[in-house]
Amino acid sequence: MNGILRVSRTRGALSGLLLVLLGAWGALVPFVGPSFHYAYTPDKAWAYTSGRLWLEILPGAGALLGGLVVLASAYRPAAHFGAWLAALSGAWFALGGILGQTWSGINMNPGTPVGGTTMRAFEQIGFFTGLGVVIVAVAAMAVGRFSVISVRDARRAERAASAAAASASTEETEVPARTGGTRFMLPLPRRKPATGASTATGKHASADADTERIGSAAASR
Repeated sequence: MNGILRVSRTRGALSGLLLVLLGAWGALVPFVGPSFHYAYTPDKAWAYTSGRLWLEILPGAGALLGGLVVLASAYRPAAHFGAWLAALSGAWFALGGILGQTWSGINMNPGTPVGGTTMRAFEQIGFFTGLGVVIVAVAAMAVGRFSVISVRDARRAERAASAAAASASTEETEVPARTGGTRFMLPLPRRKPATGASTATGKHASADADTERIGSAAASR
């Protein structure tokens, strides 16, 4: 089962990279867009408002974080979490400006597009609606890719299971050899010197003693 949950890191490389780029665009475009006349009010670069925080910065950060998880993960549940986080962030890009205005106590006013008729349509698409739809589509593609169990995944899981079974059988074989039974050591009998050798040694010792006594008696005379 654990082998099925493992996937190649390259599976989410493209979708994860796209989610990172789209999330970074959604979080930064309200601050850098006014520099090239592509903005919502207030038409000032790096101007902070609570509406930009709730409707652009936070969903952009969510999509970026989800893309990083999809990009780096080799574990299916983690990749699914990152993809769903990005999908929810994209949905908030598309619907947050509509739903946020119904929440009391929180100012979620996205502002007003500053261009002409055509430019306003492009600003609406690039800031909110179109950006959110693209993020949701890429995140859904990532969820689908990580949900499919390919032939390569099944073979990898089989190899992992075979290796685990072989390792377990090896351990079961080695453990009785190391711990089975109690070993007793019997004391070895002491070896006694041969009788002839001890007798000869005693005779030589007594002869040496007699020689010493004779020598001492002659010296006293």
